Amino acid sequence: MALTEITFFERFEADILAGKKTITIRDESEKHFIKDSHVKVSTYEAGRQFCEICIQDVQAIQKDQLSDFHAAQENMSLNQLKQVIDEIYPNVKSLYVISYQLL
Repeated sequence: MALTEITFFERFEADILAGKKTITIRDESEKHFIKDSHVKVSTYEAGRQFCEICIQDVQAIQKDQLSDFHAAQENMSLNQLKQVIDEIYPNVKSLYVISYQLL
């Protein structure tokens, strides 16, 4: 099984390690993750690996379809989620929900 890598901003590390953040929403450049694959997780800022996850699913979504359900999986409010998405992916409407489980 191929071990790939994904990065997260350091501010999300505690939530990931606590199992409170169970999805990530990414643009088309990161839709390649495969169900049941194990992925190394590193910080975006320093490249420091801090855990591994198992990809559960990758689903296409439009930004206007994001809901309280997605926000809860991100461990934030819907308004916070939309703000974060707008900061990271300005002017991007087509996104991908990557659900995962901490290993």
